[in-house]
Amino acid sequence: MNGARGWMRSLAAMAVLAAAVLLAACGGGGGGIEGGGDTGDVSTAAAEGKATGSLTISNWPFYIDNNTVPDFEKDTGLSVKYIEDVNDNTEFFGKMQPLLDKGESGGRSIIVVTDWMAKKMHDLGYVQNFDQEAVKPAMDNLVPSLQSPSFDPNRDFSLPWQSGMTGLVVNKAQAPDVKSINDLFDPKYKGQVEMLTEMRDTVPLVMKADGIDPADATKQDWLDAIDKIKQAADDGQIRRFTGNNYTNDLANGDAVAVIGWSGDAVQLQADDPDIQFVMPTEGCMLWSDNMLIPVGAPNPTAAYEWMNYVYDPKNQAQITEYNSYFSPVDGVKEVLEQQNSDVADSPLVFPTEEYTKDCSTQVDPPGSPEDVSEVEQAFQAVVTG
Repeated sequence: MNGARGWMRSLAAMAVLAAAVLLAACGGGGGGIEGGGDTGDVSTAAAEGKATGSLTISNWPFYIDNNTVPDFEKDTGLSVKYIEDVNDNTEFFGKMQPLLDKGESGGRSIIVVTDWMAKKMHDLGYVQNFDQEAVKPAMDNLVPSLQSPSFDPNRDFSLPWQSGMTGLVVNKAQAPDVKSINDLFDPKYKGQVEMLTEMRDTVPLVMKADGIDPADATKQDWLDAIDKIKQAADDGQIRRFTGNNYTNDLANGDAVAVIGWSGDAVQLQADDPDIQFVMPTEGCMLWSDNMLIPVGAPNPTAAYEWMNYVYDPKNQAQITEYNSYFSPVDGVKEVLEQQNSDVADSPLVFPTEEYTKDCSTQVDPPGSPEDVSEVEQAFQAVVTG
């Protein structure tokens, strides 16, 4: 995603995101994942000669412009099937697990999920390691701040697609005073607010609004925040829990304030200037989504061709100008400046350290795997009603 989906070109912004990704897990998710934890035999997706044929990619909505895929097809001679079928990490995992258990990918050569889910899938043996020589052109352009995240310190199996912020997305004409996550619990907005099904976004933001640093939170802090969310859901305060599809509810007026993703807000604003990303007074959550090659991928050679293509700063700048998330590719800001793009000056795409000073990285609940599972199951029970 969820959201979900290039800011970090100033040194200050890169430092903020470095801290985020070294610890983080994008848009964290809900329900427990059975069988995770022990890394089994992991295969390597070997490149074989020149890329030919077709490539299928699963990604989140609102994450790519209309020209990159056809430009890539024209440049490489490859045929691309680009599917926007990742609405929520856990939901996507549930759809893919029966296939991956059999060593199949449903024809997909690339899937895009958040840091924490990328690690889970790798630990389960569902994701292949990269052929490092084949992906070297992309790796050479990866911004320094994203080169060694804690979940994949050598970038053995993951390459960031985009990074971003989770905070408030608000229709300022309908909810002008929403500035804190706690404002979502104000009775005046009953039935008009939504929260993400991504647990590692929603619950930490609620904790932050109550003065709890997610990095120091206890299991009970997580459970207390989930209880607060449950009460609001039971009372009808929360209209529903969503993945990326909260954008539809904001666009048609069914929701006026949601927990959502920064790039989505910019895109919604193009059609409705009243819809804006609002940095919560307590700060945001920071995350990255990553390209992975699943087991059973039919054309890894084409997958590497895609990764190297979108990691060319010129090609990446086209994506960044469209989706308004921060890019993992070095040199994008400079390209946008040369093109006199307004995006080069956007505080959401290239934020200052001051702007993100109160933001937190995504973390797992503390404790044993059983403790984490308890928290995940509690949240999932609320989300599913």
